Amino acid sequence: METSYTKIVAQSMWMVWENTFDFFTRFRSESIWRFGICKLVIRRHYGKRIECHDGHQIETGDWIGELHLDNQQVIELSRAVGADRAGIMTARMLRRGMKQISHAMQTSPELAKVKAITGITLLHRGIIHGLGFEQHPITSKWAKGFTKIYLRYLLRILHPEGKQRVKQAGEKLEPRMLVISKQALFDRWTEKDKDKNLRTIYI
Repeated sequence: METSYTKIVAQSMWMVWENTFDFFTRFRSESIWRFGICKLVIRRHYGKRIECHDGHQIETGDWIGELHLDNQQVIELSRAVGADRAGIMTARMLRRGMKQISHAMQTSPELAKVKAITGITLLHRGIIHGLGFEQHPITSKWAKGFTKIYLRYLLRILHPEGKQRVKQAGEKLEPRMLVISKQALFDRWTEKDKDKNLRTIYI
């Protein structure tokens, strides 16, 4: 399925906005790390206490890694191989990124203080199943409403059939906070034989 000219323009405009947002993100975070298709924003947690399923707690002021996908890579994959194939490739790249993050958090002094990885997504079912994240509700009504509008629009822009998916899924597309504690991350993604070719880029 070819990407329409209108969608290409919309995607390009979105990436201009996203790059601008990334620039200002540097001022609200201590550092930003890139692991393939994954971007990890290191910042302090300023919300309510998060109770992880394994007993670990994330308190206000604790360091967390805020996980984001590189949407430019997602767009390029979708244009090159189609939405279905791009989804499979993105999932594989995301798994590889999680392995890199786990390894970096065990070996880098700068990341040793991070207590958990968090993220916000509409597509939480597949991510939880494949990556070991647990889901938590977004308690703030304002934050939930804003995030819902933002992520639905993002889905419409990035996915070739995003408009149809949003219409068909309707209210099922509810944003969730994804959390995995540092220990759960290590338990899920630590391997005896590390891939020596994995590259971490720090900015």
